Amino acid sequence: MSRIPALALSLLTTACGLITPYRIEIQQGNFVTQEMVAQLKPGLTRDQVRFVMGTPLVSDIFHEERWDYVFARRRANSSDVEYRRIAVFFEDGKLKRVDGDIVAAVPPGKPGP
Repeated sequence: MSRIPALALSLLTTACGLITPYRIEIQQGNFVTQEMVAQLKPGLTRDQVRFVMGTPLVSDIFHEERWDYVFARRRANSSDVEYRRIAVFFEDGKLKRVDGDIVAAVPPGKPGP
């Protein structure tokens, strides 16, 4: 009779070592896709850029002509972290250029940057 509780306890202890807790995917910042960046064209207003990209994560009062979109994601059950950074530059309230990890595609027949 005393073997059953000891056997059950050893099986339970072994089973607990095999079970790992569920880990969720963690996303921080603005998720920016290639399609979103492809919609950005020089001359767009700030409101148009905000409509396409969303509200910038960083809008610095010392650099009013620059918006930064930063994104970090750690997938579930992984230690790898994916980072993306996009900077949008304005001149006189109009989009001048886009810089960062994802850049707009160059139209066919035009030279690259």
